[in-house]
Amino acid sequence: MRGFPSRQEIEASQLEQLQSLLKVLLPANPFYTRKLGASLSIESLDDFSQRVPFTTKSEIAHDQNVAPPYGTNRTFPLETYTRFSQTSATTGNPLRWLDTPQSWDWMLGCWNEVLAAAGVEAGTRIFFAFSFGPFLGFWTAFEAAARRGCLCIPGGGLSSEGRVRAVIDNAAEVLCCTPTYAIRLGETARFEAGTPPVKTIIVAGEPGGSIAGVRNRIEELWPGARVFDHHGMTEIGPVTFECPARSGVLHIIESAYYPEIVDARNGEAVAPGETGELVLTNLGRTASPLLRYRTGDLVRRADAERCVCGRSDTALEGGILGRLDDMVIVRGVNVFPGAVEEIVRRFPEVTEYQVEIDARDALPQMCLHIETSSNADAVARAIEEALRAALTLRVPVRVAPENSLPRFEMKAKRWVRR
Repeated sequence: MRGFPSRQEIEASQLEQLQSLLKVLLPANPFYTRKLGASLSIESLDDFSQRVPFTTKSEIAHDQNVAPPYGTNRTFPLETYTRFSQTSATTGNPLRWLDTPQSWDWMLGCWNEVLAAAGVEAGTRIFFAFSFGPFLGFWTAFEAAARRGCLCIPGGGLSSEGRVRAVIDNAAEVLCCTPTYAIRLGETARFEAGTPPVKTIIVAGEPGGSIAGVRNRIEELWPGARVFDHHGMTEIGPVTFECPARSGVLHIIESAYYPEIVDARNGEAVAPGETGELVLTNLGRTASPLLRYRTGDLVRRADAERCVCGRSDTALEGGILGRLDDMVIVRGVNVFPGAVEEIVRRFPEVTEYQVEIDARDALPQMCLHIETSSNADAVARAIEEALRAALTLRVPVRVAPENSLPRFEMKAKRWVRR
């Protein structure tokens, strides 16, 4: 059996792909021709990082506002594009993205890597618990699984109860959804040990799959199943898969991306083991590329060059640690949603929660609202103590009436700012 590429082989392939990509983009792509000129030759990966400026979300948004509706980041004539996607607009207006059949196939190849790492083989039955909206992720997952020879079962238009029934009736072995919705389906089903046919739960859309508290809660609700994390972005493509040998560690698909991890303040590269912002260049999405795209995701590169699983692709310890635009400062303390989620999910009595940030005064205040299945007052006090110990903050925890907090199927929006 052929082993995985070495670090040297990975970097040689990345350089070759970058050189080919630049030859295609310039001067055909108006957006990058304005940034880089009509031609650009690079001699090394360091040369690329030094000579090519970052691309930011605000740049893309401005370009689409000036040249609506799709902007100028297109390498080929508009009539060659056959796929439309848009971001979920967690912050700001949604970005619209177009792909040609060739760029779409490239992304299906990335998802095939995810499925292979998760152990998904031809003939596997996969249930996709989501509605088919304009977001990229699960469209590409569905098509890649079908090409792999899996039986793909769509769950659009069904209630949570209907989806649980479909999982059982079809004996689905793999569930694909957000971490939040995996918890919701598990709580809806209330499986007894050994009942669910699902053995693998591939989660995406939010960082919860690499958060121990979230992972443990999902696996408690789905006895016998293993959570397998993945992350990507509509504008960049499918980026990572969870290490088969180490839970909570994501590998970047470096055959398809050139990754960098930089200090968010000055853009300089950070050393392995230090936390920084993930910067990505997609190497094969030629029709609608992104060069040195600042994702806003905070990550930490593992120190070891080769993982225990045998791969040399960059390993991210703890997955996506947080997002720069999600961090809030409460009385001088940096608070990330993932840290709060980790604490809340230690308490299985919590059925849903919401964080309220009141920034109307000079010092923002934070309050946590929870719904609980039992022992409401005791659970609230215990969570307050856990938050104080972890964050060195006093965060009031208030019990909300049953079913009063929002439920989510796709990306959860639990943080409310006043």
